Amino acid sequence: MVRRQGKFGEAIFYATCLFSVGLGLLMLGALLVDIFADGWHRLSLDFLTSYPSRRPQSAGLLVALVGSLYLMLLTAIISLPIGVGAAIYLEEYARNNAFTRLLEHNIANLAALPSIIYGLLGLQLFVRVFHLERSLLAGAFTMALLVLPIIIMSSREAIKRVPHSLREAAFALGATRWEVIRHQVLPVAFPGILTGCILAFSRAIGETAPLITIGAITYMAFLPDSLNSPFTVLPLQIFNWISRPQAGFHANAAAGIIVLLVLLLGMNAVAVFLRRKLERRYRF
Repeated sequence: MVRRQGKFGEAIFYATCLFSVGLGLLMLGALLVDIFADGWHRLSLDFLTSYPSRRPQSAGLLVALVGSLYLMLLTAIISLPIGVGAAIYLEEYARNNAFTRLLEHNIANLAALPSIIYGLLGLQLFVRVFHLERSLLAGAFTMALLVLPIIIMSSREAIKRVPHSLREAAFALGATRWEVIRHQVLPVAFPGILTGCILAFSRAIGETAPLITIGAITYMAFLPDSLNSPFTVLPLQIFNWISRPQAGFHANAAAGIIVLLVLLLGMNAVAVFLRRKLERRYRF
């Protein structure tokens, strides 16, 4: 009798999980069909290479696309050395004491904070205290703060997965700690570190709230020409178009969402490809 009740409960749980997955996929599919139906006809080379315009038929994504690429490049330059360096320190050098545990808990909590909090921090620190204004540099520093906890945690996990026997063998041959890290640990952990970093940047490229908070421009008719230039990005351009009453701009917004989805899927595909390719070199 107890066994029959257990099987019945398992069947109910299985059906609930299946219904939840099916409902989620159905809603996602409906959204994608709606977006592609509205924006597919606007996708063209002219749409990607044209400047924004007050006429929806001639408006394009060039400024936002270039702004997103610049912002992600600067964010990577700022966050990668700091994030990977912090992960190496915590895994390879830091002692297991109260301060280290406090640091680890804080990093884990920072990864779960809403992105608007990072926007408020960036507004106060980079825009008001360091007087970077609405510049590309202020946006990059703010987005670097957003992705840093994710990069540190994913890099730590990748370093932690390197077998200790590899370190011990290198130490036995007389290598220093830095030589062990540089020649043994980092090459093996690199696929995991790379995957975590690309997934972190995939989140950053779709974020809007931190950039709106620091005052990034939603309509911009020229390309940024320096680190101190104002900028806009794809999510802000889409937000600008979707908030206008004309139906033509709504079609542009749908086309912009398709471009953003392609970028996100492309970054995730690159992460999966590189991880699988690099992991073949080091199998334990």
